[in-house]
Amino acid sequence: MTFEQLAIFVAVAEREHLTHAAEAIHLTPSAVSAAIKNLEAYYGVELFHRVGRRIELTETGHTFLGEAKATLARVRSAELMLSELGGLQRGRLSLCASQTIASYWLPPVLMRFHRDYPGIDLDLTIGNTRTVSEAVIEGSAELGFVEGEVDSPVLSKKVVAQDALVVVVPPDHPWADGRPLVAADLATGTSWVMREEGSGTRSEFESALTKRGVSPRDLDIALVLPSNEAVLAAVRFGRSAAAISSAAADAYVQQGLLVRAAFDLPTRSFRLMRHKERHASKAALTLEAMCKG
Repeated sequence: MTFEQLAIFVAVAEREHLTHAAEAIHLTPSAVSAAIKNLEAYYGVELFHRVGRRIELTETGHTFLGEAKATLARVRSAELMLSELGGLQRGRLSLCASQTIASYWLPPVLMRFHRDYPGIDLDLTIGNTRTVSEAVIEGSAELGFVEGEVDSPVLSKKVVAQDALVVVVPPDHPWADGRPLVAADLATGTSWVMREEGSGTRSEFESALTKRGVSPRDLDIALVLPSNEAVLAAVRFGRSAAAISSAAADAYVQQGLLVRAAFDLPTRSFRLMRHKERHASKAALTLEAMCKG
């Protein structure tokens, strides 16, 4: 068994799709398929069900996935230790960030880091608050960036920026006239387009509603979508409202495509996370120092 075979297996297992996995790890689908078949044949196990054109993890595959991830995390830790010996001349830093942070706040920080340390490869994966925290805990990412609350005793958390949540509606929506809204209006005056469960944007919005005496279950949810861009497009071409980062909505508002409703939501914090018990690489500590709260 090689580390490359382990990495290929994890990539396929996480996506349950050969082509998508091949694209993610920069191999051909045939090479990925051959690596999986060789692994199964050598150990006499079935790691995936082949169901038509789809693949699904078997129970054996599910069991092996946790061990494979843990092994790869230890390999990455060894690589990071050695890369320090080069004084940030070369190496790799794995990051995972929620969509809002990855799309709007993080890119300028990464460009400054790349300018100062061009030999360090930055590997960024995008998810939601839940998947980002899982990546840092499992070791597939050394640093994570989230906007939602994370309750895990093994993660250290540092506030690096502030963000405003806003309610946006299309120009022909009744709330577009600027009328002041109270919390009860949100549960009776419109339907909503929401981000998915586990997203920091959704959890922060629902937390704000609860604190004002409105149950999130009372909202009339028309659609649940997996990205800020999809949410904004749905609101633009419908009659619903959305709560979303001002960083994501500002361009739409400035162009007159959406309007901010007159309802104030609390600011939220962008947080950097890393595992308390894992070695922090010099590259990670340097990037962390660039992220000033």
